[in-house]
Amino acid sequence: MNQEQYVIGKATLAKEASRKMAITDTVIKNKALIAMADALIEKKDIILDANSKDMENGKNKGLSNALLDRLLLDEKRIHSMAEGLRQVAGADDPIGETIKMWKRPNNLQIGQIRVPLGVIGIIYEARPNVTVDAAALCIKSGNAVILRGGSEAINSNTTISKIISAAAENAGLPQGCINFIETTDRDAVNIMMKLNGYIDVLIPRGGAGLINTVVKNATVPVIETGVGNCHIFVDTSADFDNAVDIVINSKTQRPAVCNAMETLLVHKDVAQEFLPKLAKKLNSIGVEMHGCHSTQNIIKNVKPAVEEDWSTEYLDLILAIKVVGSIDEALEHIYKYGTKHSECILTNNYLNSQRFLKEVDAAAVYVNASTRFTDGGEFGFGAEIGISTQKLHARGPMGLKELTTTKYIIYGEGQIRS
Repeated sequence: MNQEQYVIGKATLAKEASRKMAITDTVIKNKALIAMADALIEKKDIILDANSKDMENGKNKGLSNALLDRLLLDEKRIHSMAEGLRQVAGADDPIGETIKMWKRPNNLQIGQIRVPLGVIGIIYEARPNVTVDAAALCIKSGNAVILRGGSEAINSNTTISKIISAAAENAGLPQGCINFIETTDRDAVNIMMKLNGYIDVLIPRGGAGLINTVVKNATVPVIETGVGNCHIFVDTSADFDNAVDIVINSKTQRPAVCNAMETLLVHKDVAQEFLPKLAKKLNSIGVEMHGCHSTQNIIKNVKPAVEEDWSTEYLDLILAIKVVGSIDEALEHIYKYGTKHSECILTNNYLNSQRFLKEVDAAAVYVNASTRFTDGGEFGFGAEIGISTQKLHARGPMGLKELTTTKYIIYGEGQIRS
């Protein structure tokens, strides 16, 4: 069987399963999700063994520590994935929800209800937890899913997908509701991008290279996610202690994720006092700083920033720092270099906070809080399929409702149009 036949075979299974998933009862979907959670815990040793192979391969390939952290699974993370499945099982089922209903003058009753998208294709990189989160949300929202993970996590993803798909089918879901492309050949991605008639929407999760490739080449509708060149602006009235904690958390808690801060903007009136205080913490953690000329004059051990730094999503312990003359300059910098993911202002000035919220065009805009909160779990969705940085059809963390579309239902009494 060649690559195209293999991928189309998976897509055919998903298409057939999607018809049944659309009318599957909530009780059965929840039963399947709980069964998937139990199976992850029961077979955690098999998963950890597969992940150890990926970790060894990743180290041999020279993956950064930040990327290895994204790849790593341990008992705690497996339990977290299982808990995510249980949270999705406990969430309200959006399918069949009546959004609105109204009556026309001719007595036609018109309603709008939520229905599944159909078959969702997800292309992602080195995060095995995505396999579970994506499958969970697609199942609960009545969709079938085709998963294609990155080569770095092929052993982990293959093992996890087999475990959860078997559990789902044993619990009553149709065969083909969860499909994993068990190949690292890039041709599989190229084929998925052209599967109109099989895949209803494609969601890429990963770095800028992956996302740009999918957006530019797919004929299947795409929801653009993930690239996070996120900024924090330290205003003149910011509380310095809080600001240091927020910056450190945003940059270093998990530097290889899309909601980590990449560029720090500091108002010139507080830079002399704030930056040395922050640099002491950054140096102790091992963060490499790239700074503008003013930054280099204030703190030591700073590499000169070049134009590329302002537009780079490092996904590592590297931070670009720029001193700006005003909130206007900060807003202009974010407008020019931001990726419309997550942006933050640290300030005690109400007018500046409201101006920042109003003028910054991003999926998530913060006042005095870490950008790391842009996450489906932290927003109360249980899990997420990704962070949409576009404006259609969804924006921000995508939970269950974002994996649905709508249809109109019309009740008549024999009306005809004149």
